[in-house]
Amino acid sequence: MSRVLVLGVDPRAVPGVDGDALRVALDLELARFGEHAIDASMTLIELDESTAPTIVAALSEHSWDVVVIGGGIRKPELLLPLFEQVVNLVRRHAPKAAIAFNTSGGDSVEAAKRWL
Repeated sequence: MSRVLVLGVDPRAVPGVDGDALRVALDLELARFGEHAIDASMTLIELDESTAPTIVAALSEHSWDVVVIGGGIRKPELLLPLFEQVVNLVRRHAPKAAIAFNTSGGDSVEAAKRWL
């Protein structure tokens, strides 16, 4: 069975966002991986000093086939340095994993399947 790690920003940590509703949507997307016979985990980060250690721990947990980097990390221009850091952490700590990008929290399965 293929293994996929989805990395994203914890929606409960984003001001002005209905974090609980977004979290429900992300959990539904994570469950959808099972419908495609894909073993998936999700790590949601806080935007603080715990970010890099949290990501390294998740990347080190398994040998991942694909790591999906979510739009909450990628899209905000102010988070460009974080996005670069995440890509380099994936490259270092999961060098055999393909890197995929979703367009929203609702198409992580399709993003991962492009590389499986």
